[in-house]
Amino acid sequence: MPVVREFRLPDLGEGLTGAEVVRWMVEVGEVIAVDQPVVEVETAKAVVEVPCPYGGVVTARYGEEGEEIAVGAPLVTVAVATSGGAADEPVGSAGSAGSAGSGAGRAHAASAEVERPLVGYGVAETGKGGRRRRVGVAAQVAAPAVTAPAAVAAVVAPAPAPAGPAVVPVISPLVRRLAREQGVDLAALTGSGPDGLIMRADVERAVAAKVAAPAAAARPAAPVVPEGVIPLRGLRKAVAEKLSRSHREIPAATCWVDADATELMALRRQLNATPGPKVSVLALLARICTVALARFPELNSSVTEDGSGIVRHSAVHLGFAAQGERGLVVPVVRDAQARSTEQLGEELGRLTEAARSGALTPAELTGGTFTLNNYGVFGVDGSTPILNHPEAAMLGVGRIVAKPWVHAGELAVREVTQLSFTFDHRVCDGGTAGGFLRFVADCVEQPGMLLRQL
Repeated sequence: MPVVREFRLPDLGEGLTGAEVVRWMVEVGEVIAVDQPVVEVETAKAVVEVPCPYGGVVTARYGEEGEEIAVGAPLVTVAVATSGGAADEPVGSAGSAGSAGSGAGRAHAASAEVERPLVGYGVAETGKGGRRRRVGVAAQVAAPAVTAPAAVAAVVAPAPAPAGPAVVPVISPLVRRLAREQGVDLAALTGSGPDGLIMRADVERAVAAKVAAPAAAARPAAPVVPEGVIPLRGLRKAVAEKLSRSHREIPAATCWVDADATELMALRRQLNATPGPKVSVLALLARICTVALARFPELNSSVTEDGSGIVRHSAVHLGFAAQGERGLVVPVVRDAQARSTEQLGEELGRLTEAARSGALTPAELTGGTFTLNNYGVFGVDGSTPILNHPEAAMLGVGRIVAKPWVHAGELAVREVTQLSFTFDHRVCDGGTAGGFLRFVADCVEQPGMLLRQL
């Protein structure tokens, strides 16, 4: 007889208490294998696939698409076959049936009674084709080949799968949801992404066309935008909570200075004129930050939860602001102080692409000790950002633009940027913060200074 097992939403990452159901990947009555993804959820940090550690027939699902599920709450129940020695059943009940068997049979029964732990969950793979991969238990627990349909055939005989429509080239569940909410037929769209991949911008253009067509024909009066409350969910909710906590708990101060970046830009052009990977402005600024933090280690720190002490971090885990499909995120370059400028550029590029495609994992979005915020990409000169709690400091960089500047005693047109520095006043005084910012500005104006730090 089958045994019904309940699978609950596991802890998907650091500090997460729940997740929003984006897309169900199985139906009630469907036969599934051990470690097969059953649902795609959106957490505050990433969109992930959740595999189920049971093999059998899905008897129930909990939560509709768009609904928030708490960690530890039920996700699905599975009818698990307990006879026939199903290879993919994580919880066995062969103890009574196999009690008179051989020593090998008893060992198998004993091991079958231990549930396989759920040690991973789906993340978006950034490799070829953009398909999703799963990090599950199958590769870590020795077991025979998966035979879920055969193991549970006695429970429910699955109906033959009907021939479905052609696969629409869409990876992002958020793009699918947007299309569904706006009534856009994805099959009718031509994707602008690689290999015809349908992107969010393609759906938005289709929505705009739907709105514009009747407007052009009838020329009605300007529509009135209805009032409403947009719920804070997923990433937006996590950002709101974190920024509110930072503003509430951290006594932050900001100082800023204009810097002549002409020589820095000339250095970048010189480096990029040689064969090899191209060096970005962000990579050069990241390298400057790691050198500056070595001189001012007070700023690579955080205040303890109870406010009784300051934690001085030995490694620089450099966060940087990146615009992604789900909004502004802060990926983290681990051990930035140990990387060369070229290595920093490669990792910054990899994380930026992952942010754009929505493929960042929770681990890549946590654990930062200092943040570099290049808001100049938005065409603005200055900002007073809120610190990324619990970090103690953030360097902001405005756009680099040609301006009149006094250089060598004469008025000249130079490439100028504004640097702003926000810091937790509990970890240092203004002298330390000013010294850090001045050192950064000097390196921007005279990048040869970095050679002294090698």
